[in-house]
Amino acid sequence: MITNTALEYKGDLYPSNIVSYTLEGDSVYFNTDNNVILKVTVLRDSLIRFRFTTKGYFSNDFSYAIDKTQLHGYNFLSITEEADYYQIVTSKIKCVIQKADMRKSIYDLAGNVLLEDELGFHWEESFEFGGNIVKMSKSSKDGECFYGLGDKATQMNLKGKRLENFATDQYAYQKDQEPLYKVVPFYIGLQNKQAYGIFFDNTFRTFFDFCHERRNVTSFWAEGGEMNYYFFYGPQMQDVVATYTDLTGKPELPPLWALGYHQCKWSYFPEHNVKEVTAKFRALKIPCDAIYLDIDYMDGFRCFTWNKEYFPDPKRMVAELGQDGFKTVVIIDPGIKVDKEYSIYKEALEKDYFCKRADGPYMKGKVWPGECNFPDYTNPEVREWWAGLFKELVADIGVKGVWNDMNEPAVMEVPNKTFPNDVRHDYDGNPCSHRKAHNIYGTQMARATYHGVKRFAYPKRPFVITRSAYAGAQRYTSSWTGDNVASWEHLWIANIQVQRMSISGMGFTGSDIGGFAEQPTGELYARWIQLGVFHPFCRTHSSGDHGDQEPWAFDEEVIDITRKFVNLRYQLLPYLYTIFYQYIEEGIPMLKPLVYFDQADIQTHYRNDEFVFGNQILVCPILEPNALGRRMYVPKGEWYNYWTNSRVKGGKEMWVDTHYDEIPVFVKAGAIIPKYPVQQYVGELEFDELTLDLYYKEGKEKSVVYEDAQDGYDYKKGRYSFLTFRLTGKTKELNVQLHKEGKYDTAYSKYKINLIGLPFKVTTIEIDNEKITFDSAALEKNSYLVVNKEFNILHLVGE
Repeated sequence: MITNTALEYKGDLYPSNIVSYTLEGDSVYFNTDNNVILKVTVLRDSLIRFRFTTKGYFSNDFSYAIDKTQLHGYNFLSITEEADYYQIVTSKIKCVIQKADMRKSIYDLAGNVLLEDELGFHWEESFEFGGNIVKMSKSSKDGECFYGLGDKATQMNLKGKRLENFATDQYAYQKDQEPLYKVVPFYIGLQNKQAYGIFFDNTFRTFFDFCHERRNVTSFWAEGGEMNYYFFYGPQMQDVVATYTDLTGKPELPPLWALGYHQCKWSYFPEHNVKEVTAKFRALKIPCDAIYLDIDYMDGFRCFTWNKEYFPDPKRMVAELGQDGFKTVVIIDPGIKVDKEYSIYKEALEKDYFCKRADGPYMKGKVWPGECNFPDYTNPEVREWWAGLFKELVADIGVKGVWNDMNEPAVMEVPNKTFPNDVRHDYDGNPCSHRKAHNIYGTQMARATYHGVKRFAYPKRPFVITRSAYAGAQRYTSSWTGDNVASWEHLWIANIQVQRMSISGMGFTGSDIGGFAEQPTGELYARWIQLGVFHPFCRTHSSGDHGDQEPWAFDEEVIDITRKFVNLRYQLLPYLYTIFYQYIEEGIPMLKPLVYFDQADIQTHYRNDEFVFGNQILVCPILEPNALGRRMYVPKGEWYNYWTNSRVKGGKEMWVDTHYDEIPVFVKAGAIIPKYPVQQYVGELEFDELTLDLYYKEGKEKSVVYEDAQDGYDYKKGRYSFLTFRLTGKTKELNVQLHKEGKYDTAYSKYKINLIGLPFKVTTIEIDNEKITFDSAALEKNSYLVVNKEFNILHLVGE
């Protein structure tokens, strides 16, 4: 329990004693005699919002991060008053609020402390800008660990770190450099094997200190706005992450091709260069689904235009690329060139859609086209206009995806690399300065882009990618980790960044494979592609000024390794599509750091390198040159080495031998992994057989496979296929039960089941309780059997 001590720290201001409270529906208001109000809202039994104001009333309650379509509700809520404190109880947690100073403690129902205030809420008046610098400090126990915060170039466990959230164009950033492109003010605390989460929904520049300044104190603060945060109780990390992802929203399914391999460079032009690159992929039989056009495709870098010298007939070119299986993705930046002859500029000027300085003139800054004005994407009318601009690109020319860059927003030739603080924004009817709107500017641009691409791609699904993002951006867009560097250190950073983004609600993320700045060696590129194919978004991208970075820019061995791993990704597309479906349905991250996978095992709490891809594939990249093996931690349970099919018992660190054309990959015992045949692009082949790699286990394991038409919206009308395989293994028996949901009928009619690790010789096969004849010699030699997809129970008996 918090003790009542005098609170004096740095001249800050604090709540005084509580003089009254009122209960209104799901919210309790506490009032102090120095005009502070705390509003406690119970959204779910394990999700509580804390909102403070120091002025005696609350401003309009508005957030870009919260998904307003999500339903909330709780099972139980009571409030009681004691001599020194108030107590709020739900069916999951108990919150105690001290009368003397408004400090709070949160407990589980067994009385264990989950989180308690140190100084609690305090603030400092900002005489430079007006308003308050709002602060919150929490007590931290020894051994407590911290995770999340989105895109950070540091170790997985944030204990001992101080981090800053301010969307910044951070070209060629280094390890531990702050801040970066994205702002996700959400973290997960883990203490005594119980997890909780904090989401500080404040779009001003924010800071988090995880026991860096003071050993047992965690704090977060913002340069303006409200102290407004959500508390999530687990006790499992998966509960915290799922609830946070639900609160801030989930995307719709991407088209399956968006999960294929993508190729990008600054810049592919003119047309014959684009065609040479795409033809080379097909000639070398390296699958690829998307080719990107960077800023040079435009006329003088003017958005929504084409350089007719480089691309005389873009519609024809895009159609021809499409015939060969390539989807064209183009870049669009926020800067609109100041040019009275440029129709987009003229229209925005006439409609007063550009951001303005405090004194009235339009915000002007230099980016690629030279001097530019910038649309105010926080104005819904501007977003609607912006969405309409995509008609020609998407509906007429046939572009399949749009890539938003430079939207931190980035501005050249100014010390702060972005807009001045005095720029004004509409903020959806809540007018404010750029200090408040800066961190969500990129997300609102991506939101407008998404609605435009979706409108004109219909009945197909949209694909959008953004560099800058705030919490909740995952509803509209995928993302990548920005302008990284071709170095081994950056390969390590990329691995952690994508894991961290995945548990921070933004699942559809990847890195620039090979590094954007500088030139990778062939070995570094090979090791990066081996990691990148296990990231939800998979794209090679480079700055181009140091030479080429296509797979064939290196030697034959690297070409072969690239082909091998991209082939593997295309085989695993049904597995990847399934884990994406689970992400959007249940908020389950597609990549799971080991601590998420098994938080009860303290050995996982400081692991950085290993992660679980989906639910059943363990991946550990090779992060050093000249390495033919590495030490890694294999989590508890039984696992099969993917390359050798040898079985290992986890729960320990071990040395794993590997080769240049391999990285350590393990599959969970009992898993059934779906695979497609290798295709050069999604939809190239029709096939009559789905391969299922079945990894024997003594015991039980569940596996699922989600499929639909791979694009379009029929899946929302129930036209999907969701298969649940329940495997039960005994010493001389194997039983697989199949349950089917959904109205989609897959094109294939059979399953080819690869039996891996079967410890007995099969003597009897029963399908739906009927014995079938089979060639026992062939089965023993090939270790697979082919069955009709309509079966319900498969039963193997052996000797």
